[in-house]
Amino acid sequence: MTRKSLEDVLHGVANPADHLRNLPAGPNVYPGVPPEYTNWRDEQHAWQHTCVLFNQSYHMAELLVEGPDALRLLSSLGVNSFARFPVNTAKQYVPCTPDGYVIGDGILFHLAEDTFNLVGRIPALNWVRFHAETGGHDVRVTLDERSAARPDPFNRTSYRYQIQGPNAARVIEKATGGPAPDLKFFHMTTVTIAGRPVRALRHGMAGQPGYELFGPWTEGEEIHRALVEAGREYGMRLVGGRAYSTNTLESGWIPSPLPAIYTGDALKSYRQWLPADGYEAAASIGGSFVSDRVEDYYLTPWDLGYGPFVKFDHDFVGREALEAMATRPHRRKVTLALDAPDFLQAMNSQLEHGLPAKWFEFPSAVYSMHPYDLVTVNGEPAGISTWIGYSWNERRMLTLAMLDAEHAEPGAQVTLVWGEPGGGTAKLTVEEHAQVEVGATVSPVPYAEVARRVYADGGWRASA
Repeated sequence: MTRKSLEDVLHGVANPADHLRNLPAGPNVYPGVPPEYTNWRDEQHAWQHTCVLFNQSYHMAELLVEGPDALRLLSSLGVNSFARFPVNTAKQYVPCTPDGYVIGDGILFHLAEDTFNLVGRIPALNWVRFHAETGGHDVRVTLDERSAARPDPFNRTSYRYQIQGPNAARVIEKATGGPAPDLKFFHMTTVTIAGRPVRALRHGMAGQPGYELFGPWTEGEEIHRALVEAGREYGMRLVGGRAYSTNTLESGWIPSPLPAIYTGDALKSYRQWLPADGYEAAASIGGSFVSDRVEDYYLTPWDLGYGPFVKFDHDFVGREALEAMATRPHRRKVTLALDAPDFLQAMNSQLEHGLPAKWFEFPSAVYSMHPYDLVTVNGEPAGISTWIGYSWNERRMLTLAMLDAEHAEPGAQVTLVWGEPGGGTAKLTVEEHAQVEVGATVSPVPYAEVARRVYADGGWRASA
């Protein structure tokens, strides 16, 4: 039987944008951990005030890239500079299409000479796999798929934990029996926990100082127990699936760019390589931003705050297009803080007869794989809102957005259009509802002050 591809799926679709908007898939789930260990409010509170342990062992895919051409392959696909990328460092890796639109992103770890590991959502990893298999490179790639996409969900290659928050260093010191590693941002070393060697990356996903720890899957439970024990006296909390997806509201990373691969002859062979039942084929779009052109959902590195990563010191896919884009005006990534009275009015509609506003789930209100909500000023389009949810720390509904530069100054007033037109699309997470307008204040990104202050050397956070 001939294997069906994403290209086969799209052949039967009149309009790719409409097709993606009506796919049934809701937001990505976070498998392997309970929704809440205590409650999501206390779990959110802990990453700003004490310490948390994120268990990332289940929800992200990993791609090991090895061989003499590994660096050449990765450099040929990433907008990032590889002029200096020594062993025991990492970087936010951003590949683009030939037209300069983002495929996805992930964290690229330089583990050893000619050995790299790319960790994150699958679109960027698939792009590297495709070129490894078809580009004539002397490389080996090994995919370790996320738990939700594999028949043996609890048999990964590596465990992956993050210790984040003001007490993170104290927990690491307790667990290792020595000083916390004094590392620059995105630098790595090896520490010993429970008698086991553990790789440690200086990181801070929740906008707080911390470390990402990883090692062989078979040692994961032992390391986890040691970290939990070390964190007891420092108020450390485990973070469940409900709170996990909202940490980015405070730290400012947009996790959901739609892979820009659904159109264009240059990407036809890639769509033929992608399966008909993979991530890209199920990539639902949700929200009030509606266009018949799927290209209007494609994002540039500047939209996502990755403009400073784009370096023209090497040849890579999309370089010519990005050189042309570089001098044009760009949208700016911002945080929108929703106005409380408008938000409460939308919530109050749930308690009245008649057609209510689209439900705001707590703490994350994301209801599709790729949220795209329209932002307006005086009724005219001004940008797009993406990740949305509630921060207990800030006591605000926040959303990460990209706005036209003239509307992106902190303090500016804009309007978020919440809900889908015509009562909503066919997504299973969408009930019949009425669109509403919610006022919002343009705010810095990251929203949490400590994230902007602590990560002054942390790439896009500093540039934002």
